Parts: sequence; structure tokens; C-alpha cells
Amino acid sequence: MLWTITATNESLVHQLSDSLEVPEVLGRLLVHAGIEDAVSADAFLRPRLANLDDPFALTNLRAAVTRIEQAVEAKESVVVFGDYDVDGVTSTVQLVSLLRKLELDPRYCVPLRLEEGYGLSKQAIDRVFAGNIPKLFIALDCGTNAHEAIHYLREQGVDVIIVDHHQSKTQPPNDCIFINPHVNDSASAPWRELCTAGLVFKLLHGILKSRRAANDPRVDNIQLKDYLDLVAMGTIADLVPLHKENRILSWFGLHHLRGNIRKGVRALAEVSGISTGQEMVSSDISFKMAPRINASGRLADASLPIELLLDEDYQACRTRAEQLDTINRERQAIERRIAQEAEERVMREFNDEPGVVLYGADWHPGVVGIVASRVSRRFNKPCVILGAEGELAKGSGRSVEGVNLVEVFKDCSDLLGHWGGHPMAAGVSLKVVDVEVFTQRFVESIHAVHPNGLPEPSLRLSAWLKLEQVSESLLEQLDRLHPYGQGNSEPVFGVRGVVLEEPPKLFGENNYRLRLPDPTGQSRGMAGVAWRLSGAPTILQPIDIAIRVSWNFWRNQRTAQFTLVDWKNSEVNA
Repeated sequence: MLWTITATNESLVHQLSDSLEVPEVLGRLLVHAGIEDAVSADAFLRPRLANLDDPFALTNLRAAVTRIEQAVEAKESVVVFGDYDVDGVTSTVQLVSLLRKLELDPRYCVPLRLEEGYGLSKQAIDRVFAGNIPKLFIALDCGTNAHEAIHYLREQGVDVIIVDHHQSKTQPPNDCIFINPHVNDSASAPWRELCTAGLVFKLLHGILKSRRAANDPRVDNIQLKDYLDLVAMGTIADLVPLHKENRILSWFGLHHLRGNIRKGVRALAEVSGISTGQEMVSSDISFKMAPRINASGRLADASLPIELLLDEDYQACRTRAEQLDTINRERQAIERRIAQEAEERVMREFNDEPGVVLYGADWHPGVVGIVASRVSRRFNKPCVILGAEGELAKGSGRSVEGVNLVEVFKDCSDLLGHWGGHPMAAGVSLKVVDVEVFTQRFVESIHAVHPNGLPEPSLRLSAWLKLEQVSESLLEQLDRLHPYGQGNSEPVFGVRGVVLEEPPKLFGENNYRLRLPDPTGQSRGMAGVAWRLSGAPTILQPIDIAIRVSWNFWRNQRTAQFTLVDWKNSEVNA
């Protein structure tokens, strides 16, 4: 793997470091995050809720607030329809929770993934209504491209509000109140990159502002900040850029999560192996809590995590959290089997191709997205993994740098049914009989963009450090940059000429425990781990290492640890 170093304006690094009185490495990382002056740096390092813009600046939000207030005052029948991932779940919980406090009892639901597919559909609407047609239908984290479904709702006399952040394939929907900053708002708007959980938080803010202006006593004891934990979960799990308003919301949301005030969150954190009172970081959501929420939507019914997060009874929450944990273990087992089969087929069928499309008649459509991510990372190729649902092949694609899946799918759109998503991750469905032709067109489309082959995979280093800089004091400085995510990546540091004094210890499948030497010679040095390492370094030979550093929490104690990302023989003497 090629190692590169992020290009940096060195004078700006020194300027920020001096003006903020912070170590040079922190100044460097701030520059990498797009910070160019002390004022911006202060806003980044010290997020403030007061810096959130007026919710009514968001296009169509006032109209949505007015229509919801009408429903509240008339005690209308309302349905809240959310997507089945973390963003959709946390968005649904926010809105249902607030409407209940305003003395409405909305029905809530999510699509049944295996029966109804992604997003808003006539089939899902009929199931939800079951003959009881509401006055107002609010779709969250879906609906931007659901023209047919919206028309179907309007034919039945139902008013529709769409709150979504997905890109429009054609024209935005009409005959509804449509909130989507990617479609309606300026590219420079600070709320432009909000996921739906963030947009719903804006909606709640608008409702509360309007109700307080009307002296509604029902909102006297409602604290908007109490919803920040849900916003952080949706924002971090949905991989939106963590800058501007996303950074503010996720930063405060993580701090709110640490208190585990919401009983469902506390129960979920506990079954996820997160200690009570532990400082929570973005990886706790990405790798522990989010997979358990998503597993329910992939394999079962995503209503389960909604019920978990709405319930006020801890024991009931604990039972539901354990159910989610069991479902997630089942998901992991299914995923491992499919991933092994997929990786073997890639080496046989796509070894010389720039892209991969694999279909398995017995592959569960609910886990193929995870498999696609794994395969794409391993082989550095855009990858689509498909499972069977009757006569349809349904699945997910994951991409690599330089290949926009949305554009590739557009080139193949005549073969596709439902499809959509983001440049790096998208869902797709097509007829099984069209899979072979789609595979050919998919590969040809990538060839057209990269006729000389995909770029060599690379690892971008944030900075080179000396071994003595890899310490707890470095971590304390890095804490100020959290949360990590899209647009604020966790830094990877390079260290030259490291000589391991203890041999790496193998555990699991190509995983290793390691320990760095202590440059002072006074202790054993920092402990670390390497995951799925193709080969372990040897002792007493100088190597260059690429590492991430983080805190490890155990029994209410925290210690510094590192993760070995890559290594190579060094030409530098220790």
C-alpha cells in the first residue's frame, strides 16, 4: 500500500499553533479539517449550540411546523413513517416523542425490508393504513423520489410532509411539504449536510419555538437538548460530514449520550459493551450501537429499536436491547458465510476487472451491504452484492475513491427498478434475469472513467511523529477534535524506525496484540492491536508504522492504546 502525507500549508500550521497555544500536531490537524484562522478554530474546538441557525431558515420548515400544529390542535390522526436504519429510527423516535408530549398519539412504522424494500411504497402505505386513513402522513429519511407513493397518498386525501436528505434522481416531489436541503437549499447553507435526524431536530426546534410563542403550557417542561443523544446517533451512523451544524449536534449529542439519560439508550449501551458513565466516542456508535439497531431492520422488524428508544421502563428496554443483540449475532454469522463465498468468487471471476457484481440466490438481502463494504475494502474495487427476493435481485453497492456509484447506476438505470443513495454507498434492485447484463454494464462504466485501471490503494498519513510523541498527552490534545467521522477523519500517524522488543501475539483470524517500546525505558510501552494483518512484523528490526491512537476503557480506568493500520520495513535506524 502506498503511504502519502497530507499536503499542508506549514505557515498556517505554525500560525494556528502559536495563536491557539496548542502543539504543532493539533494545529496541523486543524488545517487538515479546513480551518484557516483562529476564529474558525475556536468555533471548531469549542462548539456552541447558540451557533445553530434559526430553524425557520430551512426551506419549507415553517410550512411543516404550521401543518403539524394544525394536527395537534385538531387532534388529527397522524402517521410517522421512518426508514429502517439508525437515521430513520432516531428521526422517528424524536418526532413521535414530541408529538406524544403535545397530546397526540401518532402511529409510527417502518418499511418491512424483505417484503416492501427501501423507502416509501404503496405496499407499505396499505399495510400501515389497514383501512384507517390518517389526515397527515410524515415520511422521514425517505420520500424524495417516491412520486408514485406521494400521489397515492394525496388521492386518498392525506396531507404529506417529507423530511429527507437523499439526492433527487429527477424532479423533487410536489403536492406535499418537502424539506430536503440537498434539493431546496444553498450549497453553502450550514445545515446543507444534515442527515434526517438533524433535520428532524430542526423541525422540533421550530415546533417548540412556535408553541412557546403561542404560550402553549404543554411545552414548558420540554428541553430540546434532551433529543441530542438521538441526533448524534443518527448523524454519526449515517456517515454525513461532521462539520458545521453536524459537528455541533454530534459533539453535544455525544456528551448527552454519556449520561445515558434515555433508558433505551442506557440498555443498548450496556448490551453493546459500553460501560455506564464511560466517555462515549463516535466509534461506540459506529461499531457497537448502530449495528445492533440496523440488524433489526436487516433481518427482522425495525420497529423494535423504535420501541426500545421510546419506552420509559428500564427492564422492558433491557429485554428489547438483548433481543437486538441476539439478532445482531445472527446477522454476523450470516454475514461471515456470505463474505467468505463472495471473496472466493471475486478472486475467480473478477480478478482482472475494475468492479464487482455478485449475486447469490441464497444470500440474505439484509446483510449484503455489509458484505459489499468488506469486499470493496479488501479488493479496492467498487462492489455490488445482490441477494434474491423472488424474481428480483436486491442489494447494495459500495465504492472506492474516484468512482461515484450514483453516476454508475445512472448509466445502468434502464435495467434497474428502485435504486438510490450516495456516491460511496447505494442500494439497488433489478430483475434476476438482468443481473448478467447489469454486471457487464457496471464494469464497462467503471472502465470508461478509469481506462488505465483504478488508482493504487493508498493510506494517507496526517503527520509523522517521533515515538516519544505517541503518549497520553497526545491523546488529551486529540480529544478536542472529537467526534471523528466524514469530513473529520480520525488521524493516522506515521512513526519511523520503531524496533519492537516483544513479538506480536496472534489471536483470532490474523489479528495481533503488540506493544511499542518505551523510549524512556521506564515501562513496557503502549499496548496496541492490529486487525486482519496480512503479516506481522518481527522483533529487533526497524520498521515504519502507521497507527491510530485512542483511549481504552476498562473497569472505569482509561489507558492509551494504538491500532496498527499498516507497517513496512524501515530504512531509518532506530
